[in-house]
This record gives sequence, C-alpha cells and structure tokens, in this order.
Amino acid sequence: MSTTPLAAPRRATITDVAREAGTGKTSISRYLNGEMSVLSPALRARIEAAIERLDYQPNQMARGLKRGRNRLIGMLLADLTNPYTVEVLQGVEAACQALGLMPLICHAANEVEMERRYLQLLTTYRVEGVIVNALGVHEETLRPVGEGGIPAVLVDRSVDGLVTDMVGLDNRAAAELGTRHLLESGFDDIWFVVQPFEQVSSRQLREAAFREVMSGQGGEGHDGGTSGKGEGGKRGARGHTLVLNLAEPAAVERALAELDRAIDAAGAPDAATRKVTRLALFAANAPVALRLALHLKARYGADWQARVALLSIDDPEWAELTGITTIRQPTYEIGYRAVEFLHERIDGVQTTARDCLLPGELIVRASTSR
Repeated sequence: MSTTPLAAPRRATITDVAREAGTGKTSISRYLNGEMSVLSPALRARIEAAIERLDYQPNQMARGLKRGRNRLIGMLLADLTNPYTVEVLQGVEAACQALGLMPLICHAANEVEMERRYLQLLTTYRVEGVIVNALGVHEETLRPVGEGGIPAVLVDRSVDGLVTDMVGLDNRAAAELGTRHLLESGFDDIWFVVQPFEQVSSRQLREAAFREVMSGQGGEGHDGGTSGKGEGGKRGARGHTLVLNLAEPAAVERALAELDRAIDAAGAPDAATRKVTRLALFAANAPVALRLALHLKARYGADWQARVALLSIDDPEWAELTGITTIRQPTYEIGYRAVEFLHERIDGVQTTARDCLLPGELIVRASTSR
C-alpha cells in the first residue's frame, strides 16, 4: 500500500484562464480590473465561463502590489490577553471590513524586543499602514513606520518624540472622574494601584490626575501630605499610589502585603471617634483590578467588599458579576476611529497630527455605594 502523500492540486493561473477562453492575458487582466467597456460581450462571456470552469482565484496580494496598493495594514498589540485589547480589536476589524482593508495582527506579549521585531516584519510585508498599541516601543523603532514612512496611528498611549495620530481614552478625565466619585462617596483612604508607569503615557496621565485631585481636595492629600481642612471643616481623604508589577510575582506579593496592612488598620475603630476608616482601591486597568479582586477574595472571603471598595478603569464582563464600579472605555469606537484615521493617512491626508480623546463612562455598582 502506497504511503506517498497526495499532492495538492495545482491552482489555475491567469495563463490557464487565457488559454481556456481563447484570448490573451491582457484581456483577462482587463476583465479582472473591471474594464468591461473594452471587451466585447462574447469575450466577456468566454472569460467568465473559463474562470468558473477552472475555479480561478486571482492573487489579490500580487495584484495589489502591482498597483502599489495591497490593502493590508498591521496592528501591533502589547497584550492580547487584556480585555481592553480584544474589545479595541473588534472595532478595528469592523472598520477594516467596512473600508476594504485586511488587518495583520501581531501580538508582542508585553515583550519590547518582540515589538521591535514585529515592526520590522510589518515593513517587509509592505503594509500600507500600522496601528500601534504597544508597551515599550521607542521613537527610533517607530520612525520608519511613522514620520516620513508608512502611516501610523497610536492607540491608548503616545511615544515621546514621535508626532503622529493617536486615538484613545481621555485618561486624565477618566482618572479625575473615578477619584471624585470615591471622594463624593465618602471614602477616607484611597489607593491608586497601577502597573509600572514611568514608560507608559496612559498610566502616567492616570496616576498624575489621581494625585492632583487628591492634593487639591483640601484635606490630607496624596501620600499623607497635609493641606488643611476641607469644605465645612471636614478633613480630606488620604491618597496613595501603589505600583503593582504583574510581571514580577515577588513584587506583587510585597505590594499586596502593604495593602493588607492598610485594610486591616482601616478595619479597626479609631480610638477617639470610634469610627472605622472607609478604604477604597482604584485600579488603573482591568488586569490590576482582577489581581486585586482575586487576592481580596482569597484573604477576606466572598464578602470582601464589606471591608474595601474597588473601582477600576475598564469594564470587563466579570465586573458586573462581582458588583465593582468601573469606568467603561469606548473600546469599539477607539478601534474603529483608529482605522478611519489610518485610512485617511493612507489616502494622502496631510493635516497636523491629531489626538482623538474619547470620554469614559462611570458605571456605579455596589462596591462603592456600601
């Protein structure tokens, strides 16, 4: 019995179609490009019949390159496991379908070297443009696909020194919205928990906005700094920034231990007033919020929100199940608008670089209303 693998059937070529239709390749090319007025009705019918008999599928990539257009765009993603990224990608895919573009998705898995390699790869594929939602990509890495090269649109975060379009959440306004909600809800101690933010513009903006609101609220301010009495003589809430490096388990454990000490101390009544401090955690994004929620449930049980409130930027599906308050990002619209901006650049729009900052929506749930 033969074990020789069956060879795949040879795909029909434009030469085969021309031979089958009894004409030249030029006529076939004109038919495929829609130039019907230069072909007689009889010739069009023969070509159509030949294409159907041979099941001919034109090579769209080769045709596009010949015309200088291949309709292929790249999308560089830092973390495909992040719900934010998946939701943005849905908007990207919808816009690509509407505009006749084909996205080539590159997942860098939060590795800076992988981001660099993918950007080089995208240039070799001669993509018409690139959408970038990356972790640590630098100006010099992006320049070949930014200024003077392939059009690029940044999603969620900017890159120092690179002037190009950017679409994302209004990070400063979102962090202010969440912080003010916690203050108005009467929390005494607020911890902003964020991944390392020195190299990521969106995280920087969120942390800075939190710190500014806390410092300007007329109370104890950020990290214990004093600024006098608040409105009506009431002391303001205390604010703290805590870095949670999800890539380093030992650092995560140290940060969570610090939070545990703060939560335990808040649960003890004040010796003078007998009041219990109301403590809230403000997660900078969904991955941080999930890590916090899992830890708090493991330490304090299913009723952990009786001890501490949780608010998060991003609104993952599990947030509604657990009743945590969120700031929902317009993720689908961010993805869609990014493709629209890129499509305009590909078509030659020469305006100055544009920032499209979209508002977040506060979704109040039980966590911050108890």
